[in-house]
This record gives sequence, C-alpha cells and structure tokens, in this order.
Amino acid sequence: MTERREEPGKFPFARGIHATMYRGKLWTMRQYAGFGTATETNKRYKYLLSQGQTGLSMAFDLPTQIGYDSDDKMALGEVGRVGVAISSLADMEQVFHGIPLDKVSTSMTINATASILLALYLAVADKQGVPWSKVSGTVQNDILKEYIARGTYIFPPAPSLRLIADIVEFCAKEVPGWNTISVGGYHMREAGCTAAQEIAFTLADGIAYVQTCVERGLDVDSFAPRIAFFFNCHSNFLEEIAKFRAARRLWAHIMRDRFGAKNERSMMLRFHTQTAGSTLTAQQPDNNVVRTTIEALAAVLGGTQSLHTNARDEAIALPTEESALLALRTQQIIAYESGVTAEPDPLGGSYYIESLTDQLEQQARGYLNKIDNVGGMLKAIEGGYVYKEIYRAAYEHQKAVEKKEKIIVGVNEFVSEKKLSLKTQKIDPKSEPRRRRELAALRQKRNATKVEKCVGTLERATRSSENLMPIIIDCVRNYVTVGEICKVLRATFGEYRPTHSI
Repeated sequence: MTERREEPGKFPFARGIHATMYRGKLWTMRQYAGFGTATETNKRYKYLLSQGQTGLSMAFDLPTQIGYDSDDKMALGEVGRVGVAISSLADMEQVFHGIPLDKVSTSMTINATASILLALYLAVADKQGVPWSKVSGTVQNDILKEYIARGTYIFPPAPSLRLIADIVEFCAKEVPGWNTISVGGYHMREAGCTAAQEIAFTLADGIAYVQTCVERGLDVDSFAPRIAFFFNCHSNFLEEIAKFRAARRLWAHIMRDRFGAKNERSMMLRFHTQTAGSTLTAQQPDNNVVRTTIEALAAVLGGTQSLHTNARDEAIALPTEESALLALRTQQIIAYESGVTAEPDPLGGSYYIESLTDQLEQQARGYLNKIDNVGGMLKAIEGGYVYKEIYRAAYEHQKAVEKKEKIIVGVNEFVSEKKLSLKTQKIDPKSEPRRRRELAALRQKRNATKVEKCVGTLERATRSSENLMPIIIDCVRNYVTVGEICKVLRATFGEYRPTHSI
C-alpha cells in the first residue's frame, strides 16, 4: 500500500471533497419518487418535504423516458406505472404546484428526453417568476449507460451526444447552478457489474462526455464543475466505502492530468448515491430495512453528497407512503443519532480501507486502459466489450448464489414458509384513459399556429449545428408535447438499434 498524507478537501480528494464534510453541511436527503399522475406526485413530494426531505428526485414513467405521450399507442398499459407521466408543460406545472423552484433542488432521472424535461422545468420556473440563476438541481442526461445497461435510449450515439453537449453549453451560460450530467454507474451495478467495474465504466462515460464538450470548443473549467456522478451502494460495507474513495482519487487525476483542468472544482467527484435495488428481496421484505441501513451508512462513510434510501417494499411495487417515510427516517437517524458525521473521513488511515481503496483504484485503472486501447467508451460500447464484462460478472454472481457460496438471507438460506402480507402502492387504472382525455383537451386549447411554427423551427434546427435548447424551451412554452418534439428528433436523428451480442 502506498503511504499517503491526504487530507479531506484537498487533491486528490480520496478523503472527501470538503475539509469539514458533514460537520459543515449534511448530504442532501433526496428520496426518488414519482408515480401515476402529476397531481398524485405533487402530493407525495409535499408530504416528503414536510417530513424533512431536503431535495426532490423525480421518477418518470416509461413513455416519458422514451419520448411518447400518454395517449400514444406505444404508451398503452405503461402510463404512470414506474414514475410520473409527463407529456406537456401543464403536467410539469401541476407536479410543482405550490413548490417554489428557488427553494428546492430537484434531480430528474431522465436521459434520452433530458433536454425536453429540463426545458419543461425551466418553463415552470418562468411561470413561477423564478430566475434561472436561482434554479438548482440535476438532470441525469447520461445516455451511454442506457446503451449498456438500462435501455431507455431513443437516438443513436452521435445525435445523443450532441443533445448532451447542447445542455452542457446552454446551462454553463444560462443556468449556472444546474448539474448538467449525472454520470451513472448505478444501473450498470444493478445489471451485475463489480465495484471495480462500476468505478471504471462510470468514469469512462464521464471521460467521453468531457471529451465531447472539449471538442465542441468549450473550456473544460467552464462546465466540468457542474458534472456530477450517480453511484450504487451494495451491502459489502467496507468495499463500498473504499469504492467511493478510489473513484474520487481517479477522477481528480483524470481531470487534471488528461484534460488539463485548472479549477479544483473541476477535479472534484461530487456524487449522489442510491442504495442497491438489486439487493432487495421480495422474500422477508423487512430484511430490506437492514440492508438499506447498511448501504446508506456505507454511502455516508464514503462521503456522498446526496442520498436516496430504497424502501422495504420496492422489490414488489412502488413504495407506499409509509415505507417511503421509513426509508427517509433511516437517513435521518444516521445523520442525527449515529455520530458518524462528527469526522470528515472517520475510516481514513484504516489499513484495510486504504489497502482496499488502492486495490479498487488499480483494478479500475486496468479497465480504463482496456477501454482506451479499443478507442474509447463509445467504441467499447458499440463493440459489446462493456456489456459482455457486466454479463460475465452477473453470471458469476448468480452461480455463487445458486451454489450457496454467497448467502442471501431469506432467499437461499434462512428461508421462511410464512406467506407475504404487505400493503403495496396501487396505480389507479382509470388514470390512463383520464390522461388521454386531458391531452385531447390540451391539443384543442393550445394555439395551433404557434405549435406548428415551433415544430417547424425545431425541424430546421435539427439539420444544423445550432444549439437546440432555446428552441426546445420555446416549444414547451407553447405546449408542444414531449412526444411531438421527439417525433421531430426521430425523423432527423433516427433510432438506435444495438448491434452487439453476448
């Protein structure tokens, strides 16, 4: 192990990006939420905020994520199921009714349609009279991991990267407090990758985004401070803590040595953590409370800036109000009762933690070198390298579970024959036809001439190198829908079809 005299708040930030860490400010408690209609989601957001949540995290339904309106035939049966249905500015206005956007930070888990959802959010800020300079939050805007692990892509990589760079360039000038990308390792870990792979593949995606923006002509220090990251936190307590420390150290060196960043904020890996959904079990769901607590504590000891704790029932359904509250209380007990916030990096100097940090950093560097050797992350994705590595890791994990080399309590050991009795969240089946009627009324009410003009302007701009963000904002202000905007983009950019196989 290399001996180091690293300090919290100093390059390369292995011990945390701030000198005082949680003694100065606690992490943002940001519970991921959204379901059904805008009205239902607004009610849940207000409830969580009233219970001490300090930031919103917005979940969208599948049609919204892949660019279809709620009344599209492709949306049938999926409206409001895994998140809130958003088709127009009217929906976004209702989601944030009574929630001032200059008082709350909002994270939006959206990728292929990120530019449209960010435009809707900014249009709501305009409606509330909130200047964009006072708007804060994050848009995930990380399309590369969609090609690898999650699947909610629409367009091929090249136009997708253009849209991402449009957001970065636009926000650097117009929305300075907005995190323009949240580079996500979470879903790759959910798909089965190891801790070292999560570090490497996440940072490799980050490298690709920085390179895209630099090639556009942007100064690295003009946008890099607003790039954030999104990591998973599994149950291997000490390994997860070391993972976060290794990722910070690697990113600091990448930004300084590879991209020539001068601003230390460009070198700081700021990240949101979500506890691992893949570790939750439908069997004995109360066990999930324990799993989530261990994972949340690891994230805090690893120095996260923001945290979502999964609810005990999420292996079965969307969380109920009661289980969401318990998940939030888990964070609050760690913050206010555990005492772990008294020191910036309580485990710094531990021989095992330092050794494990070095080990994970070395392993991640190995993967990064392989990705560079094949021509970068885009080539590694297109050639199937990343997918295959994750597939192999997931396969090895599953074999270990089936052989009982890895014990999952309540699943392959300590099982119970007791039948499950658990109240779950239900989505109103009448909400989907109601949504169709609402959209029909919207299309009748809005100014058809303005809609046609906006759509025509957008179509022409997609065939140029013009930044699309101002045009998309103008579209949504005039109640052009998510699906209508995506229809234009699909016509120009085409749709992505994966070519690799296992």
